Amino acid sequence: MADQANETPGRAPLAADGNGGVAAAAAREMKPPGYFEGESMTRRHLFGGGVLALGGVATAAAALPAIGFALGPLFEEEAQAWQDVGPPSEFSQDNYIPRTVTLSSNVGDAGKSTIYVREGNPIFKGERGGEYVAVSTRCAHLGCPVRWIEASERFVCPCHGGVYDFQGLVVYGPPVRPLDRFNTRVQGGQVQIGSRYSVNSKLKAFSTRDPGEKLDGLWQYLWPKRPTVPSP
Repeated sequence: MADQANETPGRAPLAADGNGGVAAAAAREMKPPGYFEGESMTRRHLFGGGVLALGGVATAAAALPAIGFALGPLFEEEAQAWQDVGPPSEFSQDNYIPRTVTLSSNVGDAGKSTIYVREGNPIFKGERGGEYVAVSTRCAHLGCPVRWIEASERFVCPCHGGVYDFQGLVVYGPPVRPLDRFNTRVQGGQVQIGSRYSVNSKLKAFSTRDPGEKLDGLWQYLWPKRPTVPSP
């Protein structure tokens, strides 16, 4: 019975010896061709590992440039040239004045947009006279152009009924955050407009986000900065 237990159908029975019996004979039989006692790696393992390493290098060489091209814009800040929009005397604290600026210089008139500019008003938190507020006309819902209605002191989106107050904060409708703003400065006797940025409901500044992306609470982390095309 013991001899039958050591037999495997289709194979010759393993012969026992004095160095461990049947188990030692089985271990010797399972060694790959070319193996000799004491070696830690066979040529087959060495060549197999080399092939895998070369395959990994080739895959990385093909994939890394594509990944870098896709993710590179995430870490780049596009510099926006400062643009004159008029002398300080043209702007007041209680009304917005429309101005046309260029958001993208390589697409002709399609890269231009209307913005609204006023002088900062001390009655609002964080604003001072002599500083200027420039508001984007891009609705924070889906990007439709909003209009400033002087009589009601509201920005109104004609597409989906979004309404913003005097500071650009949402008061009604589907917009998920306030209107974007632009950096401003006074230089050479002119109010100048710089890069655009987004704000949350407390007017805290963030890098420019696309319409529909929230910036309050955890949403600022769930909607990270990503490549975007300047739009009105």
